[in-house]
Amino acid sequence: MRHGPARGGCDGGGDVLRHGVLLTWRRSDDPGSGPGAWPLPGPGAGAVPLKQGRSLMDWIRLTKSGKDLTGLKGRLIEVTEEELSKHNKKDDCWVCIRGLVYNVSPYMEYHPGGEDELMRAAGSDGTDLFDQVHRWVNYESMLKECLVGRMAVKPVAIVKGNMFHQTSEMMNSFSIDHSSCSFQSSENHEKKLLNGILLKSKVPDLPAKEISPSYDWFQTDSLVTIVIYTKQKDMDSESVIVDCQDGCFRAEIIIKDYSYLLHSELSHEIQEDISGLYYRKCTLISKVDVTHDTKLYCLMLPPGTHLQVPIGQHVYLKQIVSGTELVKPYTPVLESLHSDSQETQHPHNKYVYVMIKIYHTGLFSPHFDRLQIGDCVSLSSPEGNFKKSQLQDLEELFLLAAGTGFTPMVKILNFALTNITSLRKVKLMFFNKTEGDILWRNQLEQLADKERRFEVEFILSEPTCEWTGKRGRISLPLLSEFIKRSLEDSRVLICICGPAPFTEQGIRLLKDLNFSQEEVHSFTA
Repeated sequence: MRHGPARGGCDGGGDVLRHGVLLTWRRSDDPGSGPGAWPLPGPGAGAVPLKQGRSLMDWIRLTKSGKDLTGLKGRLIEVTEEELSKHNKKDDCWVCIRGLVYNVSPYMEYHPGGEDELMRAAGSDGTDLFDQVHRWVNYESMLKECLVGRMAVKPVAIVKGNMFHQTSEMMNSFSIDHSSCSFQSSENHEKKLLNGILLKSKVPDLPAKEISPSYDWFQTDSLVTIVIYTKQKDMDSESVIVDCQDGCFRAEIIIKDYSYLLHSELSHEIQEDISGLYYRKCTLISKVDVTHDTKLYCLMLPPGTHLQVPIGQHVYLKQIVSGTELVKPYTPVLESLHSDSQETQHPHNKYVYVMIKIYHTGLFSPHFDRLQIGDCVSLSSPEGNFKKSQLQDLEELFLLAAGTGFTPMVKILNFALTNITSLRKVKLMFFNKTEGDILWRNQLEQLADKERRFEVEFILSEPTCEWTGKRGRISLPLLSEFIKRSLEDSRVLICICGPAPFTEQGIRLLKDLNFSQEEVHSFTA
């Protein structure tokens, strides 16, 4: 079913200098695009209007001006905790991130989240605060001219788990064809435990041996096979990321709340890699207009890479703009709403599709749009906290999207209608400015005509006088009419994504409508 007139619209989420990381944080244009040099505003907080002359480009110009931004005349010093704690004022603010100390006072007025956010870490170690919001950010690049020195106390090392030998389920095996190099290791051939990096702050109650995978490898004259054992029965291709390039083999396995990394160098000893996000260079092979200001880009992964982005998760795209590394998050979509795993033109584990709104006054998106077919762009491993299990046994699914906040809904919609047999109803409420903004309108209407369980309704905030559909912005009357349980005990999930004000308002209204926290999933930047 569909609601509204025959044609329809999309609110891209506003100016990139308002919602995006690309300002100074290198964040998304809006949360739908997926999630720079310092923590963004905390949960529920919004961007703070910057003074004129305090944009990202202004900051870049300042860092390249030769001005002494540390106050130390080019010297690097060793900083004790006592010394760090003394620099806790706005005009004298030092912060430690991963053992390096920065004078962020010059950056205060350039920070989109406002001075108060930076002051939360003034005179202290801000690593945890930074990681809560943006552990992927390349702060070293953005704050390199503000580097004071290194902390005198060495950071605490990650503690390894204990090795165990009993494993049951074999998760997967990877074969590496190499005619010119062999796989060597100084260790014996018994199964080895993979290091686990906890993705969430809370450690699971399960003993380490219950969740830790192990691996083994076998070699012939021309082939190395690596086998990973997990004790997990429900592993699928989305839980495995494999990269084999530049003489290295790297596998990442997601199990429950842990990410396990295996990094092997051919002709060298096995080494661990516990760094942050891993990037690989992808090739742009196509770009297609979706609306007047939004395009669908297809990126081809390197030949030795297997990566299938899980439903509801985002990746980061990285490029160099004006000599500065910028990163933006985007939630990959499908080739089309009609994509079927058997019929798609490109296999999901070899190609990534991203839908990007071009902000002509922005930094990242115009530069990205100028890429030519065959050019390369760096793409990260996926991140996100949405789990496919949230859709299991669901009876009613409601999707609230504004502008490019539609992107995480694409895979959710496709998966739910294809795989969740208990589902009785899926409804999408799509908020945009004008009819010309609506992403994939024709496809949504065709899907509604074809699939009896699916309904879509378009709401425009700036419609023409010919528009006969609903008008306005997200509100209690609209939601109370749109989101209704068929039965009192129906198992319901509501997903919401859009610019921060839209998402925050939606969460408040859903709470007023007595939906529980477990029934609402918000995709926030």
